Amino acid sequence: MTISLKTRITAVGPEVADLAEGGVVILFADGSPSELAEVSVLHAVEDQPSAEAPATGARISIGSLEATITSVGSSAWQKVLDIGHVVISFNGAESTERPGEICASEVDTQALVAQLQTGTTIIIHA
Repeated sequence: MTISLKTRITAVGPEVADLAEGGVVILFADGSPSELAEVSVLHAVEDQPSAEAPATGARISIGSLEATITSVGSSAWQKVLDIGHVVISFNGAESTERPGEICASEVDTQALVAQLQTGTTIIIHA
């Protein structure tokens, strides 16, 4: 299975758990502005992201938690490539509300919060 993105969490902002309880995770590469870091999961890419966006049906793993990608916004992957930023909504939506968003199947939000720890690996499998 091809990997579209493999990254490791380096820091978790103080407001991340509240967002994750609502099924939303915001990723930003290390070095993001401090006001964004408060609501973001900061990460360091371990393998260069693939040039092509993952397709609907691809898998996303955050630690031991897995979900299926249900839609990818028109500019979401380019933002991953440019600045390491994406909003992942675990809402099962078949279309995104925002162009910079990736939607994935619904998950147990308590389990999601538990996986958002420094050192956890996030993988998007193409």
